[in-house]
Amino acid sequence: MGRTTVTPLPSLQRRMTAFGENLRLARLRRRFSAAVVAERAGISRPTLRAVERGDPSVSFGAYASVLFCLGLEQDLEELGRDDELGRKLQDAELTVKRRAPRRPKTKPASSTPAPREEAA
Repeated sequence: MGRTTVTPLPSLQRRMTAFGENLRLARLRRRFSAAVVAERAGISRPTLRAVERGDPSVSFGAYASVLFCLGLEQDLEELGRDDELGRKLQDAELTVKRRAPRRPKTKPASSTPAPREEAA
């Protein structure tokens, strides 16, 4: 059974490519070889090459490991932090639903029979 591949939208692919290029430039600025970063990240060199190309089929864990090796793990905390659209959507659904007031429960008539009077 073969793997199915999903082609990302062009705007997403451009961002992934730019992200991979930024990781590559960060590695080169630190003067780390691809072999060293791949070994420290626990991935193969071809996987690191795919990360640096921004390949969307590479696992998020591989990207996170490379960020950690480059000392950029704090950038992971910024992902999705400022979710302005999500907060607006949440606020739009926070209307308070009012329930009708509950009626006080009345005691039903006693279902136990009245005591019998004994004949004398």
